[in-house]
Amino acid sequence: MTKIRTILLAATLVIAPTAGAVGAAPPASALANGLALTPPMGWNDWNAFGCAVSAQLVEQTADKLVASGLAADGYGYVNIDDCWMAPNRDSAGNLVPDPAKFPDGIKAVADYVHAKGLKLGIYETAGTNTCAGFPGSLGHETQDANTFAAWGVDYLKYDNCNNQGVPSQQRYNAMGKALAATGRPIVYSLCSWGTEDVASWGGSVGNLWRTTGDISADFGSMLSNFHTNVALAADAGPGAWNDPDMLEVGNGMSAVEDQTEFTLWAEMAAPLISGTDLRTASANTLRILGNRQVIAVDQDALGRQGTEISSSGGLDVLAKPLSDGSVSVVLFNENATAATISTTAAAAGLPTGSKGGYALQDLWTGRTTVSGGTISAAVPGHAAVMYKVTPAKRTLPPSTSLLTTLPSLGAGQSGTVYSYFTDNGVAAVTDVRLGLDLPAGWTAKPLTATRFSKIAPGHMAISAFRLTAPATLTKPIETAQINGTETDRWSGGSESSVFAGSLQLANPPQAPYKAFTSTTAMMGQLGNSVSIDGAGADAWGSTDQYSSVYQQGAEHDGSTTVVEVTAQASTSDWAKAGIMARDDITGAGSSPGYVILAVTPGHGYVMQWDSTGSGQLDSNSAPSNSGLGAAAYPSWLKLVRSGSTFTGYYSTDDVTWTQVGTATVPGVNATQDVGTFMTAHNEGSGDSGEVDFTGFATS
Repeated sequence: MTKIRTILLAATLVIAPTAGAVGAAPPASALANGLALTPPMGWNDWNAFGCAVSAQLVEQTADKLVASGLAADGYGYVNIDDCWMAPNRDSAGNLVPDPAKFPDGIKAVADYVHAKGLKLGIYETAGTNTCAGFPGSLGHETQDANTFAAWGVDYLKYDNCNNQGVPSQQRYNAMGKALAATGRPIVYSLCSWGTEDVASWGGSVGNLWRTTGDISADFGSMLSNFHTNVALAADAGPGAWNDPDMLEVGNGMSAVEDQTEFTLWAEMAAPLISGTDLRTASANTLRILGNRQVIAVDQDALGRQGTEISSSGGLDVLAKPLSDGSVSVVLFNENATAATISTTAAAAGLPTGSKGGYALQDLWTGRTTVSGGTISAAVPGHAAVMYKVTPAKRTLPPSTSLLTTLPSLGAGQSGTVYSYFTDNGVAAVTDVRLGLDLPAGWTAKPLTATRFSKIAPGHMAISAFRLTAPATLTKPIETAQINGTETDRWSGGSESSVFAGSLQLANPPQAPYKAFTSTTAMMGQLGNSVSIDGAGADAWGSTDQYSSVYQQGAEHDGSTTVVEVTAQASTSDWAKAGIMARDDITGAGSSPGYVILAVTPGHGYVMQWDSTGSGQLDSNSAPSNSGLGAAAYPSWLKLVRSGSTFTGYYSTDDVTWTQVGTATVPGVNATQDVGTFMTAHNEGSGDSGEVDFTGFATS
């Protein structure tokens, strides 16, 4: 008879050293205009629309803010970004709204927005021209400030392009004084990209200041802006806020990452300016933006920015004191895999010796539990848990955590799963049962006990399972939801929890297909369908990081290669997916005869090639940093070779084809490798995403 061993372990709590004092003092000086006493909330068009701004867009967004309830949640500013104006000032030197985009002028839009109970923001730059090339305000500060006031503008985002080398503080002071002289209350946002130590003086000049470069809709960009902004807590306070840039919630990150960004921005008392198309926003995007408990942390009257009290190995703990004496605590996992993150109430700045323990209100689930002093959670990769912590004044369920770790498996393979359950409450829990919730075709066999009669506070139970994957897949790459489950009893009743996990399985490419990656990737092939879940900084110049499922030597003079791109993760505006041809696809960075035809989420369709025979892409079918058309899924791509000349086409219906470009490429062999490829264009962040192809054929 097999002996089953029950494992009861005292939980080991590892707390990183304190990184900074909780609740740093507010800034020494703040602009005395009585505005933005809490971080501004609203919407800005740039992240989702760029230069495609119009009166109709602004007014429709104002309608949506009201109809969705976001206005009632505090989203009060509707902000116009760059490209709203005509290319030239009028004969009197005044700024002129673009008559096509704003046929009735800016004041008419302001009146519309004001009638909705909202406020209007506008954009300019502390330079000779805006970032998009329109007239700037440098040297026109008084005239432009008076114009904005006359139009009824309530908020100015003041950018930093084409600044002629004039010191930032001088340029931003000039517009600040001009705004104050108008007598109209106008929130002043300094968009100086964090340069010239703006956090040290921004509060005496404006109401908020950018601490970073522009954000983009990928986790790496968001994480970089977080790291910069979180270190500047001492400079923020009522009327003076650090701004890590607009929210990318709803613009292409995962649902988990969207929620994480919103959590971190609220904890850092950052402006909550939505940058998505609210008119078509998903229910989940509106749920995240409309979480009133999280918004309340951001808008708390005490005005303290949360500080990082510990950070180690990509596991971060932030604490933000609130005006009612509670503390908002965020446990943030920067890494791709789940981890348990822990701190204590004392480290978070709460009073010690609470006889009833500490109440932990999860601001995303709404569940409130009690802890003896440990604040802990099993946090999925790229996720954040947010608690509002107070001394407990009533009987509550115990704070517990469940972490389930999954092995890497292939089709038909087996591996060991571990589930870790910890009681962080003030009393023991009983009748603890650990298990797994599996999809069809998966099996699990317990290797240890899964039922425990009693777990004392501060102790852990561990169960192990043998997990077996199905032998046959129905897609090139399948993602299976494997959830750890737990039930327990406490003095007030029963509780349950779930740890959501997932495993990816790939059907390896079969002959005549081969697989290659110069970065990290999972690649699968089933019939003429291919999936690649890969990373990659870029495929351009000396950076040649991509993944490919290809056919060796299949491309030749007179050949035509086609593929359908059915789906593409938006890891970046410049993520690329499509057809690659080169003499040797495994010769990343060196093999000549190199050409790609690709779809990109943010720049449409591009053809790029190596014009020198160096083995590096250096030429683009469109002007720099641009492509052709707008990406659609599915898209069909076709690459035709004639001698050493390649012509690329795209179609959105497999009927009508549009030429993307043509190029003569040196160093082309008589036969070349050709296949599907992708790069995440993650610029070194490590982010990856999946691309799905079907119908790959070359003839």
